[in-house]
Amino acid sequence: MTTHLGRASDLPLWAVAFAAVLAASSVLWMLIELGTRESRHGVIAITGILANVAFLAAVVRPAWISTVESVVGARITILADTSRSLALADEDGRPRWETRDGVISKLRASDPESQFTVLGFDEGAPKPWVRGNAEGRRSDLTSALQSLTQSPGERPSAVIVVSDGRLDDPPENASDAELRGFGDILRVPVHTIATTRRDPPDASVRHVSFAGAVVAHVPTPIQVEVGCAGFRECGELPVTVRELSDDAPPRTLATGIADAQPGRATLDLSITMEHAGGHILEIAVGAPQGDFLAANDRRFLRVDVTRERVRVLHVAGRVTNDVRALRQWLKRDASLDVVAFFILRTRHDVSSVPSSQLSLIPFPVDELFQEHLSSFDAVVLQDFDAQPYGLERYFSDLGRYVRAGGGLVMVGGENAFVAGGYAGSPLADVLPVTLDMTHLTTSADPSDFTPEWTAQGLGAPILGPLRDAIGQAIPTMTGANILGDLRIGAISLWSHPERLTPKGAPMPVLAVGQSGEGRTIALGVDGTWRLQFSELGARSAGRGYGALWDGLLGWLMHEPRFELARLDLDRGCTAGYPTGAEARILAGVETTSSSLSLEIRSLNGGNSRGIVEVPHPTDSVAHVEIPPLDPGGYEGRLMAGSTLVAKNEFACEQGGDEWADSRPGPELLASLARVTGGTFSFVSDARKLSLPRAIRVNAKRVVQPILPPWALSLTAAALLGLHWVLRRRDVLL
Repeated sequence: MTTHLGRASDLPLWAVAFAAVLAASSVLWMLIELGTRESRHGVIAITGILANVAFLAAVVRPAWISTVESVVGARITILADTSRSLALADEDGRPRWETRDGVISKLRASDPESQFTVLGFDEGAPKPWVRGNAEGRRSDLTSALQSLTQSPGERPSAVIVVSDGRLDDPPENASDAELRGFGDILRVPVHTIATTRRDPPDASVRHVSFAGAVVAHVPTPIQVEVGCAGFRECGELPVTVRELSDDAPPRTLATGIADAQPGRATLDLSITMEHAGGHILEIAVGAPQGDFLAANDRRFLRVDVTRERVRVLHVAGRVTNDVRALRQWLKRDASLDVVAFFILRTRHDVSSVPSSQLSLIPFPVDELFQEHLSSFDAVVLQDFDAQPYGLERYFSDLGRYVRAGGGLVMVGGENAFVAGGYAGSPLADVLPVTLDMTHLTTSADPSDFTPEWTAQGLGAPILGPLRDAIGQAIPTMTGANILGDLRIGAISLWSHPERLTPKGAPMPVLAVGQSGEGRTIALGVDGTWRLQFSELGARSAGRGYGALWDGLLGWLMHEPRFELARLDLDRGCTAGYPTGAEARILAGVETTSSSLSLEIRSLNGGNSRGIVEVPHPTDSVAHVEIPPLDPGGYEGRLMAGSTLVAKNEFACEQGGDEWADSRPGPELLASLARVTGGTFSFVSDARKLSLPRAIRVNAKRVVQPILPPWALSLTAAALLGLHWVLRRRDVLL
């Protein structure tokens, strides 16, 4: 309870002021009059003053007022920037989040009556603030302010934004009209506090953009924005774009010079990617001496490379039903660009006849496999004997082509696999099966047989279109090439019902595997045309053949619908922090092994980072936590035992976009406060903010007059009368 002296509650303030003016004027006039006389009369002055005081008291009617008060503090929301830019250090060496947390603590302590709600904002809706948090990938103040208008609770009386000002939304160049909209929506002032004053000396790769989709084998324009601030002079800075790989040194794609003297430069370059799929690029700038932050001198970026058309090289040594069927299917698909060679002339054919009179054309083996091999997405070698055409001298090139991301299909026949001279060659090393003649007397089994589905084949999405078209029936085929055991990581989809491999397993007839970045398929028969032209083909309207090759070629080109499994990151990778990943295991993969693991390979230098055990999948989904990684490019390889079932390339940056521009942005914060009616300050001047005051509510009020009104009036009348009598007597004397 508090007690204070007050006036009568029914008396307006203007009446009190008027009475006070009259009393003061009366006293002043009296003193002037007494001052003109030769003799001064103190009694007259005292009674005059007392009479006017009594008159004023009779008007005001003072009383003791006792109240029981409740203090309702103002509701103030503090939005604390929790993006990664707050992890940068200022000129005093402290991270910006320490300055942020310090000013928030001071604000709350300086006004204990106010009701402070502190929320952290980075991306999406704000969350409860956690001291020391600076992990957000974006600083989206727009979403944070808009979420306050959608909150079901009472609106705040004021909003305070504590940030370094380097915001993603609103952007640095936001107009006053855009910023004023926040105040119009909230209908409260937005006060801002900047944690940082000065620009650190820093050169960085601020942004990288592409002009449309990145298409394999097609030059793609790339624009690199380079920033340079805080230096006396920046000048020309070298920029390099490289592609990272796990089995080869980084490949330089483009270089250039950016003139960053004005503080910012945009450099236009052009890159050409050789293969479709996910790739990791490193974009680096040569920073001047004394650079504040080396982490943003390099940016790591994942690029998904697409194909305008899948370019296929189809090579067949002779004309068979299977060759005709495959060539016709390839030519009918408008999404394929097919280069086909068959009915070929060898080096030993008759050369005395002019070439213009020969029906055979010479096979351009040197031109294809020396100059143009990298331009093809897939190579199909069908029933092709490599030796007569000199292909064996390019086996190493074909092996490197596959490991670098190319696709290879070897289709059976009299001149395929072991019979075609591939056993023991560098090309055989990338096939999903071994080719070993040491225990064989023949390279083929000519007897009729019906391939059998393996457990993996029945569940693999690769053969999903075929199963949908014909079910599980497979036509009888004549003859099979003798194939060896599966290589590590390969999967058998069809097997021979009778023949076994040297290790005693059913001999693969159709097997798929991965080698490096590329994929290979071994089809050890030349009778798949029966899926189209047979009794079974007639029942399915011949759809089985196209369905088979649609799945095989789609898997070879990494189409998602044909993948055996998927590996996705829950969130972007940040260097120094754990990364969550989700592995989706599709039907048929679980049977290859009960043990799942995730191998993390660094693309910076080809060194493996180690293996993370994957917990048993729940509903075919397994969640795995990847330990903290260093900045760079990585490849995650999901393994079921020794079988590679999925992979994903990803980039890991220390600060990402939040560190790309280390400059603070106090100007943006000042503009936001100005147009919304708030105040702006740096941390050192935060106490100058004009925050709303607490509201006091009287729960109980007791008024006790000092004297009754009649007593005050009687006293005033008596004193005025006495004063008048004394003045009259003084005049008569």
